[in-house]
Amino acid sequence: MAAGAQRFREFKMPDVGEGLTEAEILKWLVKPGETVTDGQVVVEVETAKAAVELPIPYDGQVREIHFEEGATVDVGTPIITVDTDPAAGEEPGGAPAAEETGGGEGRRPVLVGYGVSNGATRRRPRKSQAAPAGGQAPASQAAPAPAPAPAPAPAPAPAPAPAPVIPRDSGRVPAQGGAEPRPLAKPPVRKLAKDLGIDLAAIVPTGPNGLVTREDVRAAAAPAPAEAPAPSAPTAPTAPAGQYPAAEPQPLAGARERRVPIKGVRKATAQAVAGSAFTAPHVTEFVTVDVTRTVRLVERLRQDPDLAGVRINPLLLVARALLIAIRRNPEINASWDEQAQEIVYKDYVNLGIAAATPRGLIVPNIKDAGAKTLTELAGALSELVATAREGKTAPGDMQGGTVTITNIGVFGIDTGTPILNPGESAILAFGAIREQPWVHKGKVKPRHVTTLALSFDHRLVDGELGSKVLADVAAVLEHPRRLMSWS
Repeated sequence: MAAGAQRFREFKMPDVGEGLTEAEILKWLVKPGETVTDGQVVVEVETAKAAVELPIPYDGQVREIHFEEGATVDVGTPIITVDTDPAAGEEPGGAPAAEETGGGEGRRPVLVGYGVSNGATRRRPRKSQAAPAGGQAPASQAAPAPAPAPAPAPAPAPAPAPAPVIPRDSGRVPAQGGAEPRPLAKPPVRKLAKDLGIDLAAIVPTGPNGLVTREDVRAAAAPAPAEAPAPSAPTAPTAPAGQYPAAEPQPLAGARERRVPIKGVRKATAQAVAGSAFTAPHVTEFVTVDVTRTVRLVERLRQDPDLAGVRINPLLLVARALLIAIRRNPEINASWDEQAQEIVYKDYVNLGIAAATPRGLIVPNIKDAGAKTLTELAGALSELVATAREGKTAPGDMQGGTVTITNIGVFGIDTGTPILNPGESAILAFGAIREQPWVHKGKVKPRHVTTLALSFDHRLVDGELGSKVLADVAAVLEHPRRLMSWS
């Protein structure tokens, strides 16, 4: 029919961020046979930057899901097929599409990740191969009416075959030129086997029609169980009195190791920090500061009825202090353009906050943070952290950052040497606040003390500029009245 070409619509993996090439399918929210509507979220995927929900742009019925959960799919690859006119296949006299029939057996249930179960005709052995023993030839290869029986002859010798017969469920596809047959496996499964160093030819397939599945690959990658000792093995002699017994054999290291493919956020983070560490010349400076007054100010602000419902914490005032230091030293808010050999100075501050999530480290940023009031900054910071922990950070929220804060103090760490977020000029590490003996007004007293560490790109930030910024942050935290006098 004329409209048949548009009846079955394939939804392809979109590029949900700038420059992304692949995404991992985390969870399907629909099943084959279910009805979907335009704009309905059907799948959750994880890109190299965040988890994203994808809506379907069609109305209809889910016909086939092409990849199972956990598969990594390239951008532009179809992941689900929707029948936009499911009633057409039920009209009198109208036969369903060719792939809906199964040789007179009717429609077969769809298997997630493998399509229609009898749709493996794309991978059937070539016509030159014999049918599997004890079975019938496929319907698509049915022979015409039988020819007359040949004249009696002596016992026939077996006909020579150019290649050995490969059973249909063997998981192999005959190769050209008599080479070893190639195992059947979907691209994500082949990629997984490659990542784990597994030879597909050595795997016994368990999938339909001899297809190698992800479970087959993982089973092949799992360490083999230790063999029980032979019953006839002699018992080790007991050590004589006064001597230590011989050391017992230890299990192999491989039996106590596990391998996890690097993908998603972890893969993106690894590439980013490696590129940053070996591209930008890092310089890190430290300062230890008495933040007792800042701690007291946080307590007073939390009790202010005008700030009821606003999340006030030391990180908020550290962020405000850094924004004030950048305003006083705007040259630090810049980036390096290698291609143009230029320094790009920016009149806005997109403040990144490093966040540890179940999927790995991400750095979303607050757009135009320098233009926000303290209350607006507190709201944006709370929303940013909550969204990151839920894994719902949008890719756009992690792009365009200029400087970053990493709060390592929440883990009880005093200081560190943070690595720059790619494309940014500086990153401030905020250590744990501890009560320590401190000389205050000529006397040793217990004071709240913390250590700040500032890493910066020495190509565009000189030591003097970096020192001024770090000193200004420390000065604001030591005397928080500067939050007003320096603003």
